[in-house]
Amino acid sequence: MSTIKVDARGLSCPQPVVLVDRMIADGHTDLEILVDNEVARENVSRLLGRRGLKADIRQDSSDIIIQTAKG
Repeated sequence: MSTIKVDARGLSCPQPVVLVDRMIADGHTDLEILVDNEVARENVSRLLGRRGLKADIRQDSSDIIIQTAKG
């Protein structure tokens, strides 16, 4: 299965969380999520934890990249 990119930059919460939750509900767990603010980073990370996924988070300029991993 290939990585699905979810671009949630420019969206305010809860929109990034809703987008990611829909992807997980559709069976996608290999995700690369782009957000541009700390609130979205925290909320998406919490959602991933509740869904049994780990979040590998890195900063790239003004973007925050959250990569999922089972765990």
